[in-house]
Amino acid sequence: MKITFLGGGNMANALIGGLLNNGFPANEIAVIEIGAENRATLERTFGIRCFAEPDAAALYCDALLLAVKPQQMREACAPLQKLLQHQLVISVAAGLRLSDLSRWLGGHDKLVRAMPNTPALIGAGVTGLYALPSVSEAERLGAERIMQAVGSTLWVNDEAQIDALTAISGSGPAYVFLFIESLQQAATELGFSPRQVRQLSIETVLGAARLAALSEEPASALRARVTSKGGTTEAALQVMTERGLKDAIVAGVKAANARGAELGELLGKD
Repeated sequence: MKITFLGGGNMANALIGGLLNNGFPANEIAVIEIGAENRATLERTFGIRCFAEPDAAALYCDALLLAVKPQQMREACAPLQKLLQHQLVISVAAGLRLSDLSRWLGGHDKLVRAMPNTPALIGAGVTGLYALPSVSEAERLGAERIMQAVGSTLWVNDEAQIDALTAISGSGPAYVFLFIESLQQAATELGFSPRQVRQLSIETVLGAARLAALSEEPASALRARVTSKGGTTEAALQVMTERGLKDAIVAGVKAANARGAELGELLGKD
C-alpha cells in the first residue's frame, strides 16, 4: 500500500512516525510539502520521498491523505482533480464535509473523513471515521490501518456523527486539560510546590483514566466507590454539583457539536 500525504505538518508527522514504528516501509510513503525546509526535515527524519507540488509521481499511490488546514483545502484540491484516478482519499481536516471535498476534487467519491484528536501526536489518539458508500471494505481496512498508527479508530454510519464525535473526543482533551488546570490551581492554593502540583494532578488523571479503562463498571460506579458517605470526596462533589459542573460539561459538548455543524456550512462554501 503506497501512501502520499498532502501537507507535512504535525498530524502527518505523527502518522508517518506511527506507520514506520509499525513496520510500514519508508519507500512506500511520500509527502507533498511546499516548504523546502520542512521537506528536508521530513526526508532526514523519516527517509521518505518528498515533493514540492502534486504531480503524477507524487500521486502514484493507493491512498492520499489530505493533511492541510481546512481553510486551505479548496485551493489545495484544485491541482488534484486531473491527477486522481483510483486512489482512496482520506481527509483529516476538521469540519470539512465529504460532499464539499468531492466537489472540489472533481466528483471523486473514494473518500473517507477522519477526525483524530491531539493525543494522536503521541500515538494515544482516537479517530472517528466515516466513508462514502463507494468506498470498499478493503479500502475501509486500509484507512483503519493508516489511522491506527496513532491510536484506536471508531467508524460511524452517519457523517453528522463526526461533528458529535468531534465534540466528544476531538475537543475532549481540552476539557481534560481544563480539569487538570483547575486541580492544579487548587493544589497550588493548598500549598504544594509546582513539582508536586504537576505530579499530583497529572498522575491522578492518568491513574483514574487507566482504572476506568480496565474496569467493566461504568464511571458512575467507580465514582460512587470513592465517595464515602460524609467524607471528603462527598463534600467536594456536592459543591461541584451545586455549581453545575456536570450540566456545564454536557452543555459545553452540545455547544461544540452545534458549532461543528455551523463550521461545516462555512468551510464548504465556494
